[in-house]
Amino acid sequence: MRGASSSEEDDWEAGALGAQTLDFGFDDPEASSSKKLTGRRKKAQKKAKAGTFEAMNLSPPVLKGIRRKGFRLPTPIQRKTIPLIMQGLDIVGMARTGSGKTAAFVIPLLERLKEHSGTASGARALILSPTRELALQTFKVVQDLGRSMNLRTAVLVGGDAIEAQFGELAANPDLIVATPGRLVHMLMEIKGAFNLKAVELAVFDEADRLFEMGFAEEINQILSGMSSARQTLLFSATMPRILAEFARAGLKDPELIRLDAESRISPDLKIHFFRVREEEKLAALLFLLQEVIEQGQSTILFASTRHHVEYLALVLEKERIRAVAVHGNQDQSARKINLAKFKAGKAEVLVVTDVAARGLDIPLLDNVINFDFPPKPKLFVHRCGRVARAGRTGTSYNFVSGDELGYLVDLHLFLGRKLIPSPMRDLSKAAADLARLEAGSDPANPPPSEFGRFPQTVLDPIMGHVTALVNESADLLIQQKSLANAKALYVKTRPPASSESARRAKSFEKEGIHPVLAAAVPSMVLGGLEAQESLANITATLRAYRPAQTVFEAQVASARAGHGAGMAATPGMQAAGLHERNVEVMKMKREAHRDAIEAHKRQEQALLHEERDVAVGGVDGAGAKGTRKRKGATASASHDEDGKSHKKNGRRSFRDESFYLSHEPAAGGRTAEQVRTELGCLSDV
Repeated sequence: MRGASSSEEDDWEAGALGAQTLDFGFDDPEASSSKKLTGRRKKAQKKAKAGTFEAMNLSPPVLKGIRRKGFRLPTPIQRKTIPLIMQGLDIVGMARTGSGKTAAFVIPLLERLKEHSGTASGARALILSPTRELALQTFKVVQDLGRSMNLRTAVLVGGDAIEAQFGELAANPDLIVATPGRLVHMLMEIKGAFNLKAVELAVFDEADRLFEMGFAEEINQILSGMSSARQTLLFSATMPRILAEFARAGLKDPELIRLDAESRISPDLKIHFFRVREEEKLAALLFLLQEVIEQGQSTILFASTRHHVEYLALVLEKERIRAVAVHGNQDQSARKINLAKFKAGKAEVLVVTDVAARGLDIPLLDNVINFDFPPKPKLFVHRCGRVARAGRTGTSYNFVSGDELGYLVDLHLFLGRKLIPSPMRDLSKAAADLARLEAGSDPANPPPSEFGRFPQTVLDPIMGHVTALVNESADLLIQQKSLANAKALYVKTRPPASSESARRAKSFEKEGIHPVLAAAVPSMVLGGLEAQESLANITATLRAYRPAQTVFEAQVASARAGHGAGMAATPGMQAAGLHERNVEVMKMKREAHRDAIEAHKRQEQALLHEERDVAVGGVDGAGAKGTRKRKGATASASHDEDGKSHKKNGRRSFRDESFYLSHEPAAGGRTAEQVRTELGCLSDV
């Protein structure tokens, strides 16, 4: 009965449809190759032209992952590297940050692995990343692109539970994404059971950073455990000398693909430089986040040390600005949670050290702020590479203190751009000049970069608020000492700017208010602020004044010159002029009494010679002494009952002249025989 009804249904379908053929636009693998293509299949064939992912002979699972990821066309670095990698060549790929380097090696890697290997020979591919965040991000890209494949992937990074990573290795993964330190640790822990001999493809992501962070020894140890027939890929944004030497030694006839110069930054990136004193940076940051940057925009804030990261995050939290912190000494689970909050939009500001400056792909990032200006130009390029990615626009705000101005000159020499200070003008004219500053320009010939200062009348009340905020918070007060020590160590260990750049930085004229900051001042208070700005400029000038000499050095220089005109003519130096007049009066008095002074000196010398003769030659006769006149009646000699004399207000001798024998015989002096006779001694004892 079931078979009869089925046959009737088939006959009905054939009669109803007849010879009509429905074309849904899908390829029929069983159809004849000579069948004429119509409809959507013909359009799809036309689209599969050079320069697309479909034209790269990728397998359907890989193409499915690419479409699901949202990639339409390959980027220039992907278009050039993927075909060469699929041919088995060693590659050194260089492109600026945000150009799609991660997908450039993940796509051909998945195409080569295809499916899970049933044999327990070990991992067939390895990806090394310099930081944990970058390794986890690469692992996520592998998972997204290989979602339609049955490949097994393990991620080995420090900070995570090592027991779970042992379990991932026991599952015989096809691909390992790891940091060098944890991978070497695992190789030593389970020596023999785990090795890299089966690795066919090794990828070094952000290779320059791997060597800059001191992983050269670990990398050589990892490479020694691999087969010499492996394929090696190096991807980086820069090419330092140590990386070039490694590429020559560890790669076999590599193909160098260099699309952008190291000094290139995205043309969609707006860059603003603000001259600010070190103690005013925190107030400038609050004004920037509250008045300049639009609410709801995501911002990444770079600080020099982890102490600054924690301090800034705490200050922003007390100011009701949603912020999270990420630094190298933070627990791995806390870093994951904070980074996930920022990506989900639950935090507006991500405060980080340079651990997040390389490789992290944070979507929909609008702004980057350099709280401490980077000492290396390449580090500036990598920091600013977090924004203006994948066709989006972005803005970079940079604080530059007085001792960091040389680094700013170094950066513009590296970028090949001119640097000029903002002209001196009032707030209204500076705000009107913003349109000129943000006008589009030719990327091949960019306009000069302009650095300006904050309106002092805006910073002063914010600085007072920050001081009160710190004094009211015990947590902020506790961090003050460690913050100062960390800053001192950072300044001591950072590389210095070039001497020529430091010299040029001192020759800049006084900068005016930056147009971006002037435009952020509300128009209703603009007039009042302009009236206060002149007074604030005078105060700032006095605060920044550094005299070439101290007060004491200036007095010494004036005295050596023989006159006091330099000090006395200076306003506020009347006290120094009075001192010089007193000196002149004493000179005149000494000149008037010159004769009396000389006579007194001669009398003193005569008395000194007479005392010396008495001490050496003794006293004649029975010890009677004559009287001496000294300074009139007040200086006459006085005699005691024994006939010995002493001088009033003079030095007395405590020796008995009657029984004193000098060690040197003197003419007219008493002999030892005379002394014995006087004492009644008959012979020597």
